[in-house]
Amino acid sequence: MFETRPDRADEVVLVGRSNVGKSTLMRELTGHQFDTGGKPGVTRQPNHYDWAGDDFVISDLPGFGFMSGVEEEHRESIKTDIVHYLEENADNILVGVIVLDGKAAVDIIDRHSGEDEVPHVIDLYYLFEDLGIPPVLAVNKMDKVDDRDERLNEIADRFGLFPPWEQWADDTIAPITAKKGSIGALEDVVRHHLESEKRDDLKKFF
Repeated sequence: MFETRPDRADEVVLVGRSNVGKSTLMRELTGHQFDTGGKPGVTRQPNHYDWAGDDFVISDLPGFGFMSGVEEEHRESIKTDIVHYLEENADNILVGVIVLDGKAAVDIIDRHSGEDEVPHVIDLYYLFEDLGIPPVLAVNKMDKVDDRDERLNEIADRFGLFPPWEQWADDTIAPITAKKGSIGALEDVVRHHLESEKRDDLKKFF
């Protein structure tokens, strides 16, 4: 269970599969270096970053999915802990950011889609909605994607968002390349939701 959350009222969370670049994105958002591993699953506890004097925290929750050398039972427990964390802190979470690997996301979602199976990232998207947390798709590593608009349309479609993706660009879909510091689209979307929540005081963090 995750017990490391600082005593802060308001929060933005990052969730996603292992190796999609959450820790790199966290560094770009906060200016603070976090452990990033060459192998998936390095982040086993949330990384939280809060600012002295401000009642606000950004949290990077552990990655889930396949991790080399990690037993399935542990992988499943991470998923469960993430869900519990979101449920317990839902009243404080202003935006839920699902980080996707733009190059791999569609293949992974399709591989895990079946009659009785819904990919975990899609489950999380609807969990955010159920909890009243605005879900945002931060589609990372876009510098490695050739057919940009086609890929973003496919991702929109997988999450039940009617293409073209551009109609979701204000509030839901943000193409980024965190490694190159190109995260403006995500910052714009998060600020949009903060404005909707009448939380202009927090826009300075994005």
